[in-house]
Amino acid sequence: MSEYISEHWKDDDFYGFQFLNGLNHHIIKRCSELPINFPVTEEMVKPLLNKGTSLQEEMEKGNIFLCDHKRMDGIPTRMYNGESLHVAPGFCLFYMNPENKLMPIAIQLQQQPSEQNPIFLPSDSESYWLLAKIFFKNADSMEHQAVYHLKNTHLLAEVFAVATLRCFPDIHPLYKLLMPHFRYTLHINILSRKIILSPDGILNKSSLGFEGLLELQRRALSEMTYSTLCLPENITARGLESVPNFYYRDDGLKLWSIINSFVLGVVEYYYPSDSEVCRDSELQEWISEIFTHGFSGNKASGVPASFYTVEDLTKFITMVIFTASAQHAAVNSGQFDYYSWPPNCSLLLRKAPPTTKGQSNMKTILETLPNVGETVRFVSMVWQLSAKYTDIVPLGFYPTERFDEAVPKQLIKEFGAALSILSETIVKRNSELVVPYTYLNPANIENSISI
Repeated sequence: MSEYISEHWKDDDFYGFQFLNGLNHHIIKRCSELPINFPVTEEMVKPLLNKGTSLQEEMEKGNIFLCDHKRMDGIPTRMYNGESLHVAPGFCLFYMNPENKLMPIAIQLQQQPSEQNPIFLPSDSESYWLLAKIFFKNADSMEHQAVYHLKNTHLLAEVFAVATLRCFPDIHPLYKLLMPHFRYTLHINILSRKIILSPDGILNKSSLGFEGLLELQRRALSEMTYSTLCLPENITARGLESVPNFYYRDDGLKLWSIINSFVLGVVEYYYPSDSEVCRDSELQEWISEIFTHGFSGNKASGVPASFYTVEDLTKFITMVIFTASAQHAAVNSGQFDYYSWPPNCSLLLRKAPPTTKGQSNMKTILETLPNVGETVRFVSMVWQLSAKYTDIVPLGFYPTERFDEAVPKQLIKEFGAALSILSETIVKRNSELVVPYTYLNPANIENSISI
């Protein structure tokens, strides 16, 4: 993959592909109306659309998509050689063309339009269009690392793990169900706070730096909702149900369904009725701790503070297991593939974003990208984070037998069998793809966040 990316990173169709099947699939959404501060005109993009159609018509057909990094607007950046670095918290507009390729058709690098914040187009000079794509991807990469990788998988799983250890005795069925999905999570998070996200960590060398990334996480936490963590609801809310060639969605929804069926079987066995759920004081304490400490008691998040039904409990446990296994694999396992070619995904850019469509060349791009030493540090980090280790436990495998009853043991066997069937289906599909999507193949998903 890294070799393929080094050859195709400039291609617009591969650039669009990454927002569906790369590392950060969480920003893009269907666009039915342009933001008022992103004044793309018909004349700008008409040559890029199918002949005889218009931007408005394509929006009505559901073929226009938007990525908006407004969450990053105004975050202070770190100092570099005595000057503040820059980020580009802007917009990127995409068009799903008749060949089912997602193509970037307009980029604005800041939130407020002005003469110093032009809209870049594929019709601009090659180097300026390329530079605009690099700056937008830089913002996307920092949001991927700080929010969708570290906060939404590592740190959330830590909240779930600590609450499980504090509230459930080891004989509780939910302790037995959940603990295999927290193997090594506390250990890797402690290491991450020391060597990755800290004042001396590798991510402090990004454009935002340590304090900027923390502020980005704070903003994301205030906006986080339960539905965004539940993949079926997330996909629907962003209007992505029918987007072609969206393998993250396809594989993720199947995994969600398989995990949900397994969890439902276990929950219904131990909680035959809703009243059993309500009466479990340890369970109620568990979700109360998660609501209070993981989501700051924010009722607007939609996260439950207590459970009343088997259905509600099943959904939440499904989200916990999905987050600690499949979701982490989706945002972590491909890091070396996509970050190892720095021009494709750079966490640091040393020059300011372009403010005019003047002269630019490859020399400008090389001066903007990180130097050799900085590049080596970032690539070393992603190599370690996405490497395959010898002692991993794949999703669906439970080497330590915690359950004594026959029913949960049988459910575990059925869970593993369903995952194996899905794995075979994904392998067959990938054999027919130029760029295979392997990260949500159950055989490649670890049972817990351990790296």
